[in-house]
Amino acid sequence: YDEATACLERLQALAPEDPVVCLSLVELLHDAHPHDGETAERIVKLIAGLENETPVLTALLLYKARALRTLGLDDAAATTLTRAWRRKKGRSEDLLRTIRYERALTYEALGRKARARREFEAIYAEAPGFEDVAERVLGGRCESG
Repeated sequence: YDEATACLERLQALAPEDPVVCLSLVELLHDAHPHDGETAERIVKLIAGLENETPVLTALLLYKARALRTLGLDDAAATTLTRAWRRKKGRSEDLLRTIRYERALTYEALGRKARARREFEAIYAEAPGFEDVAERVLGGRCESG
């Protein structure tokens, strides 16, 4: 991770406006330190001011929201995820589903259980094998068939 991070940091210094380089760096930072506050702050700073104009920028907003959640800024994370969710054209189903899942987790953290459940149910209806939505929606009930 350290060598890859250093390489991406050098690349970003050469192309600071390149969203693909930024996404690669942010993804790596998040994967290496998913619950670290300093890393989360760095991610938020790297992504500050982005608009949801392309699929790559949508993915960056997802990582920004994850970082905001790490920092305990759940309202800001929910707002960021809603911004990311608004544009669906050209976005992969997996990216959109992940945004919806993260938004459901954020609603849970905010105590908005009914809203979170609606999100989890919608995900389950589309993709019952996604993450842990089946467990969340069905609550351990046995499925027959």
